[in-house]
Amino acid sequence: MAVKDSELPYLRRCVELAAEALDAGDEPFGSVLVGAEGAVLAEDHNRVASGDRTRHPEFELARWSAAHLTPEQRAAATVYTSGEHCPMCAAAHAWVGLGRIVYVASSAQLTAWLTKLGVPAAPVRALPVNDIAPGVVVEGPVAELTDEVHALHVRFHRQRG
Repeated sequence: MAVKDSELPYLRRCVELAAEALDAGDEPFGSVLVGAEGAVLAEDHNRVASGDRTRHPEFELARWSAAHLTPEQRAAATVYTSGEHCPMCAAAHAWVGLGRIVYVASSAQLTAWLTKLGVPAAPVRALPVNDIAPGVVVEGPVAELTDEVHALHVRFHRQRG
């Protein structure tokens, strides 16, 4: 299933949330959980500046969905996100039984951007979602918004020096 034009507003909201995270001094990632009928159920942005490196929005949405949705509702939901899930978030997504993932920028794109910026490698390897959770339907990257996400990451890492 390809990304539809009707899904772009959810992805634009993810980019807005990533910008909000950046404005709050955090890494620019944002995610939106959407139910089967198209209603936004929950949203969040990165909160790792608190010192807890597990405070990724995708992980928070997995936790939220486990507490608030039935297994059937989780399976029918879609997580839209500014960047492809990291391995931790991909595992959380699969363990709680969430449905499809749609991301703006891939892990491979992010890795290339960070390498070009001279950012040291993360302690966890960036892998495609399906390497961690092979049963999850994944769509992305979404070229219409990739430049905006790239610019947020450049801004974040340049501000950090």
